[in-house]
Amino acid sequence: MRLATFNVQHGRTADDRRVDVARFARAVRDLDADVLALQEVDHRQLRSGRADLTAVAAQAGGARDARLAVTLRGPVGLWREPRDEAAPRGAAYGVALVSRFPVLDWRTVRLPRRPGVTWTRRPGRLPRPHHDHPRAALVGVLDTPDGPLTVACVHLSFLAGQNTVQARHLARELADLPRPLVVLGDLNVGPATARAATGLRSLADAPTYPVHAPTAQIDHVLAEGDVHPTGPGRSVDTGLSDHRALVVDVRLGPPTPDDGP
Repeated sequence: MRLATFNVQHGRTADDRRVDVARFARAVRDLDADVLALQEVDHRQLRSGRADLTAVAAQAGGARDARLAVTLRGPVGLWREPRDEAAPRGAAYGVALVSRFPVLDWRTVRLPRRPGVTWTRRPGRLPRPHHDHPRAALVGVLDTPDGPLTVACVHLSFLAGQNTVQARHLARELADLPRPLVVLGDLNVGPATARAATGLRSLADAPTYPVHAPTAQIDHVLAEGDVHPTGPGRSVDTGLSDHRALVVDVRLGPPTPDDGP
């Protein structure tokens, strides 16, 4: 079984900074993931050709089930917080889960949001104000040939400290769901912090950001229970986004001597 997580930056290409839906579909097809978690996903936005990128990914990947959890509704620049979990009809944005296995149950976990304004500073730049926008995790219990697998797709805040608060909240919200469990996504923290905040172990270790010469891993595949890598994780430059995709092949069941690191 192949797992992958990919912050797609609404499908924008790394070099010409435009959205080519056909190229996005090819990137998904080439990843050949049985379970694909996507972050920064557009739905019917003008900047991405009004495409439903979740549906594009599902068709390209041969998915049985797919869903978008909306974190912002409305067109870019006029975004508003979602008031319910209804499937989007118009412009929206969020995180998506695409699966070749049937999904037995879906759950959306809303994550705590830092109130007010946070001032952030980058080297050589003046401080800038930021509002923490709504975040969510999309969770599916998958019916795989080897039994149920709970998968959560998440994109945590880039604000230091708030991402760890959200990670701990997510871990608590997932406590009652079947194991094994896999959390896939852009956590905006490094491997040690991701493991400590969630209490989960890493299945894939490879730098994913920035795309052309990655020096940091902020995208993760984390797990609890009987799910084990059969080889090392891989950081894949798809030609899209400012992130690389993170891919790992896994096996469900007790560990064996043939399992990967």
